[in-house]
Amino acid sequence: MKHTATTATPLSLGTDRLSSLLARYAIPAIIAMTSSSLYNIIDSIFIGHGVGPLAISGMALTMPLMNLAAAFGAMVGIGAAAIISIRLGQGNKRAAEQTLGNVVLLNISIGVVFAILGLTFLDRILYFFGASDSTISYSRDFMQVILCGNVITHLYLSLNEVLRASGYPRKSMAIMLTAVAVNIILNPLFIFVLGWGIRGSALATVIAQTTALCISLHHFLNPESFLHFKRGVFRFRRKIVTGIVSIGIAPFMIQICASVVVIFVNKALQNHGGDIYIGAFGVINRVVMLFIMVVAGLNQGMQPIVGYNYGAKQYDRVVKTLKMTIMCAVCVTTTGFLVSRLFPRQVAMLFVGDDGGADAGQLIEAVSHGMRIVLTMFPFVGFQIVAGNFFQYIGKAKRAILLSMTRQMLFLLPLLILLPPRLGTDGVWYSMPLADVSATLLASVLLFHQLRRFRRNPDSEGRI
Repeated sequence: MKHTATTATPLSLGTDRLSSLLARYAIPAIIAMTSSSLYNIIDSIFIGHGVGPLAISGMALTMPLMNLAAAFGAMVGIGAAAIISIRLGQGNKRAAEQTLGNVVLLNISIGVVFAILGLTFLDRILYFFGASDSTISYSRDFMQVILCGNVITHLYLSLNEVLRASGYPRKSMAIMLTAVAVNIILNPLFIFVLGWGIRGSALATVIAQTTALCISLHHFLNPESFLHFKRGVFRFRRKIVTGIVSIGIAPFMIQICASVVVIFVNKALQNHGGDIYIGAFGVINRVVMLFIMVVAGLNQGMQPIVGYNYGAKQYDRVVKTLKMTIMCAVCVTTTGFLVSRLFPRQVAMLFVGDDGGADAGQLIEAVSHGMRIVLTMFPFVGFQIVAGNFFQYIGKAKRAILLSMTRQMLFLLPLLILLPPRLGTDGVWYSMPLADVSATLLASVLLFHQLRRFRRNPDSEGRI
């Protein structure tokens, strides 16, 4: 496949109708982002119906470890994609290919070390995350398979980022959808037909990602591809590795914070509710992430439009794009809020049937009650996420990191420490909407001042 130009030229980013541009860029991104969220939802649904409610709890306990693995993957993938985009913009294709080689080496090195450490200390890690004697076997069985395929996961995700950055966004999306399709086919086969339980679900995930990775490797091994593997690129280069890490450290830290928060949530739920409530959080979190990924796709669509017009000092187009994206994001998160209000029990029953005994009934009730509380302020979350990404796209990295980190560490973590001893499991649930409100207020203040600068002092903008 020969390299093709992006779907919009720089000139069109500054002149085309904004709604058309946003749709053109956002729709493929939304499809790609939601496909990754569907992985976890599909796994949980089949595990809940095929293995049982405690298996969902066991799988939920693996989230911090999965987030930690994803943190390293995001650091390499996002950092490398940014460097490759810059090098291609500079016309330095050789440096971009050297970066591609370092992506492979970094992912193999990090993936192997992470897998060895994870497998060696797995039980200790899972008990620290809140596992009990009833759930540890499920968590262990799932993570042993996932960790054995850790290198594959890292390479698949990072090479997909590079594929998108090197001018193949549709192919990147198609590869991710292929992985989801394979996972959907193999999950019921391994769980219901072959009876492999939670290990079967994990194996389905690894095989799906292996399939996707093979397609990516075929692309980069093809000399017809714009960027492809060449002799001499597979050698660590300090400057490239440093660049990847320095750019990727922000998403890495955000994922680390997410892991820390999930540990606190699981421990609080274990202490005040037990295993079933950990499973309920796992279900709620997967539903929330589905809507969050749609908003993340909108943000990716906003990025090139805002970045170009900000650099061109066309601040009216920047503000209009921002407002349009916020409106779409709020519509998405409001839909999530309405689902939590109107159909919480039906959502819970997607993951486990009401004929699954006392544990299943308790899980359905816990999900229904918790979801109503957790998503109370969810309409505001769309605004909050877009605002944080907006600052990143106009080069205000410190404000972007502030908004991303404070929701987790400054607001949510203290609430998780203070409220559960007083309110029990409801204290865990209420911590999340309270943190959302606090983060939204902070985002509103910072965004108000930024928009006022556009109006009052535009000449000070555009310098990054």
